[in-house]
Amino acid sequence: MTTHNELRLLPWSGPNDQPCYLSTEDSGSYLSRLADHTEVVQLEMAGELMEHALEVLGDGEAEPNELRLLATDMTEALSDVRRVAISRGHRLPLTGPSEGGDEDPRLPAVPFG
Repeated sequence: MTTHNELRLLPWSGPNDQPCYLSTEDSGSYLSRLADHTEVVQLEMAGELMEHALEVLGDGEAEPNELRLLATDMTEALSDVRRVAISRGHRLPLTGPSEGGDEDPRLPAVPFG
């Protein structure tokens, strides 16, 4: 895992679906702004696709080919959203280790149950 502000995972892939990274501390650079804009578009498209999926699944009359296309589109959108989450998670400010010891210090404590 990279250190805070070392490399930014970009919201697109390179050749052979390899991840692309940006090395900069300038969040206002052209590539940083392009990546920010691309992330926003990807998240908006995923939200619209989710609404469409709810409609398709809610009518109960979807054809198998329509469901297969929907699953393919949802898989691609989920991949984009995951990449955005990973990229943003890596850019969270680092804090000191938690009192519990083993947990990732960048993740907020979330009570379960």
